[in-house]
Amino acid sequence: MQTLRIILATALALSLTPAFADGKSGHCPPGLAKKDVPCVPPGQAKKRAAWHEGDVVNRDDIRHVIRYPDRYELPPLRAGEEYVVIGNRIVKVDSQTGRILTLYRALDSLLD
Repeated sequence: MQTLRIILATALALSLTPAFADGKSGHCPPGLAKKDVPCVPPGQAKKRAAWHEGDVVNRDDIRHVIRYPDRYELPPLRAGEEYVVIGNRIVKVDSQTGRILTLYRALDSLLD
C-alpha cells in the first residue's frame, strides 16, 4: 500500500511539473506569472536567491551563529558584528540590523 502511494504521488508530481517549469506566463497561475521570478512561489524564489552585501538577513535565514571565528581563520569582529552561516556561506552581519557587511567563502563543515 505504501509503495502504491509513493508511485501515485510521483506520477502526480511528474504530471504537474511541465505546466510550471518553463517560466512562460501562459503556463503559470496568474498570480505567479507576475512575480519577480515568474512561475516560482515567493518562498521558493527567496530560498534560491543569492545574497549580496547590503541585504538584510532575517533570523530564520541564519543556519548557525559562529561563536569561534578563529577556528575559521576569520578577522576579528568589531562591536555590533557577528559571523553567521547562511546556506553554506560564512557572512558577517550587523547584529542590530541584520544587514550583510561582508560575504566570505563557502563552508565545508561547522567547527563550532
